[in-house]
Amino acid sequence: MGDAIRIEDEGAVRRLVLCRPDEFNTITPQLRDELDAALDGADRDPAVRVVLLSAEGRAFCAGFGLDWSTLGQARGDGVEGGGERVWDSVADVQMIGRFGNAFAKLHEISKPTVAAVQGWCIAGGTDMVLNADVIVAGESARFGYPPARVWGVPEAPWVWVARLGLERAKRYLFTGDELTATEAAAAGMILECVPDADLHERSTALAQRMALLPLNQLQMMKWMLNDVARHQYQPDTSRLLGFLFDGVARHTQRGSTSWPGPSRSAGATPCASAMPRSATTGSAPARSGQRGSTRSQRLPYRSWNTATLP
Repeated sequence: MGDAIRIEDEGAVRRLVLCRPDEFNTITPQLRDELDAALDGADRDPAVRVVLLSAEGRAFCAGFGLDWSTLGQARGDGVEGGGERVWDSVADVQMIGRFGNAFAKLHEISKPTVAAVQGWCIAGGTDMVLNADVIVAGESARFGYPPARVWGVPEAPWVWVARLGLERAKRYLFTGDELTATEAAAAGMILECVPDADLHERSTALAQRMALLPLNQLQMMKWMLNDVARHQYQPDTSRLLGFLFDGVARHTQRGSTSWPGPSRSAGATPCASAMPRSATTGSAPARSGQRGSTRSQRLPYRSWNTATLP
């Protein structure tokens, strides 16, 4: 048991629950480490046949927490002699790679992984969940990568192409627009969209249905299908390019001037006014923890919506 992820066993299904609902399950180093260890543990445990990832609260995951993720950049960590903040591309790749490689284990472990998504799953939240083998979403779910507009790139670009196809992946990453759960299901990004009230039951039933198969049969199927993805999409190369370009995007002239900076002390709740707005509905949830979304005097785009596209 950890502070960021709760582990529950339901027969041969191991449920991993993101359990920081008041912080919208934003990504932190602790969440990364707990997810990494939990997936390794599930893969090693012969009693576990399927992993089910879910979350408490109104958002599945609102992305990277701005409180801790911008603090080091503000201090200029790693700059010898305390000089001006500079970018070390290798250190940046290693740092963000620890997150991306942990998320990739949803795809890489030998056992099927199912994700049950409600509410916002944006920016770093998609870096995580799109690695799952199967995604079931409630009607409230929203998927997207708003930082694509100025301040980042997905850490695993291949999953966008694999799920949406090249043209649709370009459509959403060239705009930073989000998809509703209904749109995501229609586009093939997720398996299905269900009423929010049915999400727990439907996702659990699917995981339990998979767990009826012998473990070695499930593992052979996953290894076989993942090998096709490996040859078609080269996930390792795609992730490395994503790690590198994510850092580049944060250190271009436009990215640097748009950098939100630590607008609050470490541990504070992310800003409420900067959640991305839907290009189709105009709706916005209350708050965001996603990287690059905070409202700040240094951020020229006052919120992530189509009216403020660069």
